[in-house]
Amino acid sequence: MLQSIRDRSKSWGAKIIIGAVVVTMALFGVESLVGLLGNSGDEVAQVNDEPITRQQLEIEVQRAIRSGQVPPDQERALRAEMLDMLITERLLTQYAEEGGLYVSEQQLDQLIVTLPEFQDAQGGFDRELFRNRLASAGFTPLSFRQQLAVDLKRQQVQQGLAVSDFTLEEERERLAELQRQTRSFRHHALTPDDLSSMPEITEQDLQAYYDAHQGDYRRPEQVKVNYVVLDRQQMAAEVEVSEAALREAWESGAAEADRRVSHIMVTFGDDAGSREQARARLEQVQARLAEGEAFAELAAEVSDDTSTSDTGGDLGVISRGFFGEAFEDAAFALGEGEVSGIVETDNGLHLIKVTELDRPAFEERREALRAELALEQVDDAFNERAQRLIDDSFAADDLASVADDLGLSLQQSDWVGRQVSEGVLSEPGVMQQAFSDDVLENGYNSEVIELDEDRRLVLRVAGHRDAATLPLSEVRDEVEAAVREAKTREALVELATRRVESLRAGETLDIAWQQAESVSRQGGSALSEALVQAAFRLPHPEGEKPVYGHALDGERVVLIALERVQDGEPNAQMEAFVANRAERLRAQAAIQGLLDDLRDKASIERL
Repeated sequence: MLQSIRDRSKSWGAKIIIGAVVVTMALFGVESLVGLLGNSGDEVAQVNDEPITRQQLEIEVQRAIRSGQVPPDQERALRAEMLDMLITERLLTQYAEEGGLYVSEQQLDQLIVTLPEFQDAQGGFDRELFRNRLASAGFTPLSFRQQLAVDLKRQQVQQGLAVSDFTLEEERERLAELQRQTRSFRHHALTPDDLSSMPEITEQDLQAYYDAHQGDYRRPEQVKVNYVVLDRQQMAAEVEVSEAALREAWESGAAEADRRVSHIMVTFGDDAGSREQARARLEQVQARLAEGEAFAELAAEVSDDTSTSDTGGDLGVISRGFFGEAFEDAAFALGEGEVSGIVETDNGLHLIKVTELDRPAFEERREALRAELALEQVDDAFNERAQRLIDDSFAADDLASVADDLGLSLQQSDWVGRQVSEGVLSEPGVMQQAFSDDVLENGYNSEVIELDEDRRLVLRVAGHRDAATLPLSEVRDEVEAAVREAKTREALVELATRRVESLRAGETLDIAWQQAESVSRQGGSALSEALVQAAFRLPHPEGEKPVYGHALDGERVVLIALERVQDGEPNAQMEAFVANRAERLRAQAAIQGLLDDLRDKASIERL
């Protein structure tokens, strides 16, 4: 809602719908937001002597977290991001008001009634929907109007800057020329095999790298958890199902199986005769069928359905829902090869024959039938054990006794953080429970977590360790690999520099070049983006002499010999896209320049 009006940078703030019109009252009521800190007036910052209160900051933080866009474990970083956003917004608001920008009440009314979030199914403004959605987002109508007016003023500033910037026609033409330009060059990748010797790695190198990159070796907050899983499928796997039960289930399944049917239809009414005459015709057909005549031949002779009579009355394979209730009830009551009595529908009177049941053979269905019957057999037992799991886990001071009482296996994880990538602990809601206050801080068993309709899980924290930087001794292999990679890359860059100098001096080197013809900036070739960008950064060659350079391409260092620069073919669609994007980038740069200037000149104090 408000977010659709704002034009922010790609920060958390841009990803969160500040209006939160789609968040339900159950998650996000006005009491939980506006009353979050009571009437606390604690200030967290001042912007040109205007305060930003802790309540304002916490409202934004909680909106972000409850919207699901930001994990709770990133709340500290989020709070700093949100404070920066509020400071930026305050600066823009002050600038807009100092410039005399104004939003009328009529403008606000017009905008509000046209927002789709407040419109009913017919596209009209719905006052009740308006109030409910504002309440769910923590706004009153008055506070929403005030916030909307401030946002529109900021938007006026940003739009004014964006439209005030423009591109000259000469600039457009030059940009188009650069965009369609292609280049032909040779390239050769240097690898560690090209080095005369591998770089030496000292203890000092390891320590220096480790000290400079300690953030890469942070271990997140972790727990070990004990857990039990009640699994209906596992219970079913232990149940014996008799052959007779399987056969009976397969036979009963025929009642709802899709089937191929044929019919003989006789119409009545208007010029077709009476219902009684139609019935008499079908009774004669029934008598002939009883004497052994073929259904298909009689359909060709008698049926008024000319679209099927030539094919023996065949309607193909049908499922429930395609024909009327009377027709389907009759068809699905028949076994294969059976013929119905006379059935009346809106179309006329019918005799229906099932020519084939469209179902897998018994052996194909055996395992699926066994699973279905076994699940039915354990259904009551599963529900009973699930209730016992709820009762026992709530009352018990440990999880082992719960596992013993229910005959479940007590399992324990290794150290895991909030983000688990595989296994049952990675399923939604599990690690949130493990790191909840009741489970982590108070040491209780978790609530019973419903993983799906067949599985229930309860966990208990068995160990906890805070986030920490791992000592060098534990990550030595990783550090050594990183240092070796960095030093190897440095050595390859030095080698590439020497070879480029030799080539520029006119020396002939034994290099197995690969040719790349007419490469464009947009890619489309098998070459890496790093290599293409490096080739386009080189100056134009003069005459027949190539221009040499090198590119960093992952772990490789690639020599480049640029030979030709071509104008390329015009592409109106691509050039229009690039020109539009360039204008957007210039507009963003103008807005960012204003923000930087406002920050430089402002008195900003974080408290």
